[in-house]
Amino acid sequence: MTHVHSYLAAPSDNAVSAIIKGIDRDVERGEDALMLGLGLVMLSSTFAPVLPPTVLLPLVAFIFAVSSGYARKNYHYMELKLSTSMAFLEADEVAKLRVVAAVFAQYPMPSLTDSFNPCKNLKRTGKSALGGLLINPLWMPIFYVMGMQIVEEGNLGVLNRAIIEVEKNV
Repeated sequence: MTHVHSYLAAPSDNAVSAIIKGIDRDVERGEDALMLGLGLVMLSSTFAPVLPPTVLLPLVAFIFAVSSGYARKNYHYMELKLSTSMAFLEADEVAKLRVVAAVFAQYPMPSLTDSFNPCKNLKRTGKSALGGLLINPLWMPIFYVMGMQIVEEGNLGVLNRAIIEVEKNV
């Protein structure tokens, strides 16, 4: 992830278009991270004959945690870059980007510390415990971080739809 704190790093004749392209690129980066994690988890069944479940299942949970954690940090960074970029725009340009900014306001993402805390996510903890009881207790952490992955995918999907709406109007 590049550490530029604004989507307006390069001068452009259409600032709204540059911001939308930057956010779209960052959304794709988050989606790619989530898909990479999902692909690695799907590939993990290849190692099932070789690795015992006590090694493979925590590895699967770790892969989900890393991919959803990266996507979450990317989401927070997009929000920061958008708010920084909007500070330099005129009122009519800000009005065009309100749809995207509203997504960040309507779907605020807690920090990773809060997301990984089972006491602060009782619904996800309960669902993962129930799934672990039904399948195998070693699957409880997998279900927990898979819930994080699903939330990340949903938020990136909503953000992507907002970007498409703004692109139609620009």
